[in-house]
Amino acid sequence: MANPGTQRLSVLEPPVVGNVSHHSIDLSWASEENSARKGPTENWNLFSVEEENSRTHKYNTIYMGYSTQYTVEGLEPSTTYKVRLKLTHPSGETIYSPVITISTTREPMTGRNLHRAITMNDKEELAKVLQSGTVSVNVPDTHGFTPLMVAAQKGFTSLVQTLVQHGADVNMKNCSGKDSLMLASFHGHLDVVKYLKECGASWSSRDRAGCTPLHWAADGGHLSVITHLLQEGCEVDVRDGFSHWTPLMRVSAVSGNVEVASLLLGAGADVDARDKDGKTPLMVAVLNNHEQLVQLLLENGADHDVKNEFGTGVAEMAKAFGRESIISLLEGKEIH
Repeated sequence: MANPGTQRLSVLEPPVVGNVSHHSIDLSWASEENSARKGPTENWNLFSVEEENSRTHKYNTIYMGYSTQYTVEGLEPSTTYKVRLKLTHPSGETIYSPVITISTTREPMTGRNLHRAITMNDKEELAKVLQSGTVSVNVPDTHGFTPLMVAAQKGFTSLVQTLVQHGADVNMKNCSGKDSLMLASFHGHLDVVKYLKECGASWSSRDRAGCTPLHWAADGGHLSVITHLLQEGCEVDVRDGFSHWTPLMRVSAVSGNVEVASLLLGAGADVDARDKDGKTPLMVAVLNNHEQLVQLLLENGADHDVKNEFGTGVAEMAKAFGRESIISLLEGKEIH
């Protein structure tokens, strides 16, 4: 009787496709002749998996051995591949299976896809990423900003709404403690500010320096947002947790924006509030050479005789830094 391992097969079934991912394909096959392998391996059937080169249309061997399974790895996502199975008898005769065509899956969505959709203001792509179910809606970027923070900062109201509807956390904070409401307030996106508040964002939230959304709105200089925050009951003289600065003091230190300061004063801001070092908004404005703001503060009754905890007054500060125009203001002289 002939050795079963030397019998020639007339038909070879193509490999069976198992799990398919974006970078791999599982293949398996069976052979009655190999159901009970006995004796030396030279009496066994040898299997090869061959893949077609898409450019030359020639087949290259990607696996050779006696196993009845193989995983093709390192493949490109969303790509079609053609493979066939080759069986080599111990006698040297060969037989090929029909060619099968297999396509890898699309690469899984990641946080990068989500943030790219936000940056491009692409609502359709955003929906695809969120519907994939493979990406957390709160996944931060390399700077610690969630997609909602980025959308709020850019004023993409529609995307903000979509993210919140898919579970985005409106109170989540980045590494500096800023939340989406603070970012929207600083950048002047009133519609986003209103929507976030409706969805549970808090006017009283604070970043790591103790600043509130009103502090950030004052820094950004957006009158409509500041007006809205004040109308909604935000405390006009709320203090940060570091220097004990009110929003008016922040204006005096950062921008010197006269319109913002006027709005805050009109809402009842304390013109002579003191920070932890005893400085007033007038002192801070003098130190930062904000001439127009100095004049506004004086017009609103700022005390120009007050001294800080080191016994230094406004006039001395102005003289120390050579603020001639401000010195003239303090002395009641008209600037030309």
